[in-house]
Order: sequence, then C-alpha cells, then structure tokens
Amino acid sequence: MKFRIEKDTLGEVSVPSDKYWGAQTERSRSNFKIGSPASMPKEIIMGFAYLKKAAAYTNCDLNVLSIEKRDTIATVCDEILTGQLKEHFPLVIWQTGSGTQSNMNVNEVIANRAQVLNGLRIGEDEPLIKANDDVNKSQSSNDTFPTAMHIASYKMLIEVTIPAIEKLRDTLQNKSTQFKDVIKIGRTHLMDATPLTLGQEISGYVSQLNHGLKALKNTLPHLSEIALGGTAVGTGLNTPEGYDILVAKYISQFTGLSFKTAENKFEALAAHDAIVESHGALKQLAVSLNKIGNDIRMLASGPRSGIGEILIPENEPGSSIMPGKVNPTQSEALTMVCAQIMGNDVAITIGGMQGHYELNVFKPMMAFNFLQSAQLLGDACHSFDEHCAQGIEPNHKRIDELVNNSLMLVTALNTKIGYYKAAEIAQTAHKNGTTLKKEAIRLGYVTAEEFDAWVKPEDMI
Repeated sequence: MKFRIEKDTLGEVSVPSDKYWGAQTERSRSNFKIGSPASMPKEIIMGFAYLKKAAAYTNCDLNVLSIEKRDTIATVCDEILTGQLKEHFPLVIWQTGSGTQSNMNVNEVIANRAQVLNGLRIGEDEPLIKANDDVNKSQSSNDTFPTAMHIASYKMLIEVTIPAIEKLRDTLQNKSTQFKDVIKIGRTHLMDATPLTLGQEISGYVSQLNHGLKALKNTLPHLSEIALGGTAVGTGLNTPEGYDILVAKYISQFTGLSFKTAENKFEALAAHDAIVESHGALKQLAVSLNKIGNDIRMLASGPRSGIGEILIPENEPGSSIMPGKVNPTQSEALTMVCAQIMGNDVAITIGGMQGHYELNVFKPMMAFNFLQSAQLLGDACHSFDEHCAQGIEPNHKRIDELVNNSLMLVTALNTKIGYYKAAEIAQTAHKNGTTLKKEAIRLGYVTAEEFDAWVKPEDMI
C-alpha cells in the first residue's frame, strides 16, 4: 500500500494514498481501534453531507464563501449522498464524545476530493478547498454533530419507522373489523375469563399502536430543531448574521423535510433531550409490540396441544429434529427487537445525562443507538406485517370448543342467581369434570330453559 504525508496542528501523518481522508481522520483511526471498522452510521455521514452543502450555500449567500467553492463543496456532498465515497469514512462510534473526528473526516474528504475533481494533487498542489477554512466555515464540531444526529434521526423516523408502524396498524385494524363477530374466550392472569370477540381483542393492539404513534409524532417538532449556528458553545461565534436561520432553510430544501434552527443553541449543544424524548416514544412502541407479538404467538400456540385459536403463516421449518414443526418466528424476531430497543433506551438515557456545562460528550453513542432502534423497529414491523399479521386467520373449530368448555360463562348467571351460587356451579363442574349446564340443573339453581336463555356468549361481549 502506498502512503502520502498529511499535516495537521500536531504534525505529519502517513495516510493511504488511495483514500481522501486526512491527518485528523488517520489519527482517530489509529487511536480508537474499538469495535467494528467504520461503525459510524452511514445516516450520520449523510447528515453531515446535507449540512455541509447547506453551510456552503448559506456562506455563499452571506458573502463569506465564493460561488466556485460553494459549487465544488456541493458536488462532493452530492457524491457522498449517493454513496459514492462510503469507503472514505472509516471511523468508529467509540471516539471523542463530541464527534469532532467524524466532523473532520467529512471536512477532509470533501477538501481532498475537491482537489481530485479539479485535476490537482492531494498534498502537493495548493489546496483549492481547505477542510477547516472552507468546508467547516461558520461551523464547529459541537454544532455539526448534533445537527447530523437530528437530520439522520428525523429522516429515519419519517421515512422508515413511522410508515412501517402505520402499515402494521392498518393491517391489524382490518383484521379487527374482519373478526368482529368471532366470539372467543377472554383471559386474565392467563386464566379463562368472560368472552369477547377476536376483533375486540385485536382492537386493543390497534389502540396501543395509535397511542405510540401519537407519542412519537409529538416528539418530531423538538427533533426537527438543529444546532447549526451555535458553533463552539452556543453563542454563534464566527458566524455571519442570519446564518442559523438560512442554513436551516437550505437543509430543509435539500432533505425535503422540515427543519428549523434550535430555539436555544445552548440546550442543542449541551443536552440531547430531543433524542432522549423521541427514543422514549420508540421504547413505548417496543413495549406495545412486545405485548402484541407475545399474544399472537400464544394464541397460535400448539397448534393442537396449545391454545390454537388463531392460525398464522407457516413460513419455514421450525426444527432440525422434529419433522413438520413450525414456529412463530416472526413473533420471536419482533420481541427480540423490542428487547434491543429497551436496552438501547438505557444507553441513551445515560448518554443524555452526560451534558457537562456547554457540551454533551456522548453524541456518537446516542446517535448509533437511536438509529439502530428506529431502523430495527421499522424493519421488524414491516416483516411482522408482511409475514405474519396479514395472514392471521381464526381457527373457528378450536375457538368454539374453548368457549363452550369455559367455566367463566357462569358469570352470566350472577345477576340471576347471585355470585355465590354461580361460583358453586363453576367449582362443582370443574371438580367433577362436567359442564356448567349439567351442574346448574343438578344443583337446582336453574332449569335447562333458563340456562339456555341466560348463558349466551354472544350476549356477553
């Protein structure tokens, strides 16, 4: 491998000749060999590309950057956004907590790529674009990294997470309507309870997802606020007047999403409450989805020796030793994702606590965990919807069998003969292994005609 010499304020560093990064990136690559190579999420790098392009346009409009430099920076940013330069971003999450080295990685790549695009030699010819003076103009790592975090997180929620949850919600709503007349036994404490319809049971899942979606969408306005323009500590030092508002407009234009400058730049740098808040809503949805996934796999359990009230798609063989076994794999995948999101929420909560004076220094870890949660939740909802929820059907024979066999239908007699006599009927039927009707008549509390008239599951829902 061939190397070239790059310089920074600490001196010279050898950098692979075929890479566009510079000295500060190489120092970070050497000093932080922690975790997988290039583990900084690609969404963060794309967030940087959007903001660097927006900054170049804003600086040009405010007469502190030439049109030629603006257009060159924008060209490289567009290449980054199309994935052409992904091999030039090698840094890991576990670096400086401000994300300074990833900011400089982007600055260096844009500057050096600009040299090549203009037919100049990196490290030999006079730089056409300078990493700090041009690409990073009117910026600090302290306001660029949180801006990249918000761009990446907002885009992920809008484009991946929310649409997938809404699609699963709609499928379950359709199933709720479709199964509104399928009467089944209810269960509390995992034990038989009074009847309800399968549609009513599923309507509870729909309501959970609606509440979770509302909570998540309510966090979006805070998440759409960007720190850019605060520079080092939130004061906006070294930015031209009007920069923060204009750069937010350009980011909105380039992303096609609505961003605005943060109401308070000191909060935007020193605290990441918006990330904590939004991820809290993701955790709430994970709690809901965990319940939904577990209910569906238990309702489908068996299919002959369990509950077996619903049928779910048989997607793949479930055992290497038991022929014909099929497992509720989509529920298992969904609930594992939920567990991961709950773990990520702990890390994000701790990260949110690490705002010391004017800067939070857990930014990369918080960004990684948030993006992983948002992506996983969206992907898992899409998979569960396509490969499980859409194929749910009632097992009518089994549902009727369990309803007719339930002792809790005796609840319908409470208002006719009283709680204690009704309880005696149920306990006697359970002890003798007989039916409610047989014991109610034998005990002399009701006639056959009265039992048939009063104990009707369809009247108990």
